[in-house]
Amino acid sequence: MIRLDEAALPAHAEQLADLLAGTVNGGASVGFLAPLDRAEALAWWEERAADVAAGRLAVWAACEGERVLGTVSLAFPGRTNSRHRAELVKLMVHTDARGRGVGRELLATAEAAAAAAGVTLLHLDTETGSPAERLYRSAGWTPIGSIPDYAADPGGVLRPTTIYYKRLPVTAPTR
Repeated sequence: MIRLDEAALPAHAEQLADLLAGTVNGGASVGFLAPLDRAEALAWWEERAADVAAGRLAVWAACEGERVLGTVSLAFPGRTNSRHRAELVKLMVHTDARGRGVGRELLATAEAAAAAAGVTLLHLDTETGSPAERLYRSAGWTPIGSIPDYAADPGGVLRPTTIYYKRLPVTAPTR
């Protein structure tokens, strides 16, 4: 597992773009419509570099050798009254790496890094009924409710989204 800083993110952007396009085109709802072409996916990842450099986004990649198998990010709010929380975003695993614990390892890495940074509350949203819900529930995340027609899936159909949160132990001062 590696954390991708502002220098490492561009070096992995091509593989991250392939992962994002494959995830969306495979039917997972991560904020894009299908078909998502590689150029658009690459541009999206390249745009994240400024947020990484500014500390507003932390990105990790699970790798096997030089190959990126999955990724997860934490988005940190900029306001002083919300520095105790972060949003877990864009947890994705290559289809051929699913079922091997990569998603669970990514989730655990993000949770541990958040706690080490003084974050005591994480939240996320995911498509209601998606396979990701099993992972979050089994990892101790609490669902707080669903919002109907929250986001379009890759095919453009509006789907409900379930909001989850997880409290983390206090391990360090808040950023």
